[in-house]
Amino acid sequence: MASLLYVGVRPELDAATAERASFRVALGVAPEALDRVDLTTTPLPEDAFDRYAGFVIGGSPFNVTDVRKSETQRRVEADLERIAARAIDGATTAFFTCFGIGVVTRLLGGAVGSDNPEEAAAAEIRTTREGAEDPLFAPAGSRFHAFTAHKEGSTQPPPGAVLLAGNDACPVQAYRVGADLYATQFHPEPSPRDFADRMVFYRTTGYFDPDAFHTVQEAILESVVTEPSRILHRFGARALARHRER
Repeated sequence: MASLLYVGVRPELDAATAERASFRVALGVAPEALDRVDLTTTPLPEDAFDRYAGFVIGGSPFNVTDVRKSETQRRVEADLERIAARAIDGATTAFFTCFGIGVVTRLLGGAVGSDNPEEAAAAEIRTTREGAEDPLFAPAGSRFHAFTAHKEGSTQPPPGAVLLAGNDACPVQAYRVGADLYATQFHPEPSPRDFADRMVFYRTTGYFDPDAFHTVQEAILESVVTEPSRILHRFGARALARHRER
């Protein structure tokens, strides 16, 4: 049976472990059907494109706009670009999230900046006309809530991308490139409990006021966020179907 690969991009490996679990639940696959590689410790396997039906790329505290980048971050970005390039060519299927959308935007010649940040919250997302016709986003309806927490973003999609969703704070929340690459600024995989637990790892890293930790966490736990995981579930089914077609 073909499997998917969770691509971890978090130096905090415990956070990556929890993130992978969130992806698995959202995708609706068995544990053995979602393999894992942590790019912060291990380069992308050379045979990854032969072994896996598709890729889901998790979030990261890295920023594309970081002025100083470690050798690890540069290698991580290069591996993500390899996945993106293959998906753009239709040779695989991939879903990039958070930091990953910045990598794809830059690869396509788009601009990534620090003018559109969002603190940790359940933000309202609006689908575009193209999103209303997209097989993954259309069933989500014209508006839904998703978890956000990022320091950079874009005001317009990169060349060649189809804008699927946005909001006032961050106009580019999701786009598609061709038929096989999806990218979201928001986090599609976590439940409210998952996202609240993730906050512990990033309490002092600038995604929210650390003095308001419990207030922000309580708001997260009380939020109703359902559609993003369903989008991801549809992606998983699509990735496996596309793999059978190739």
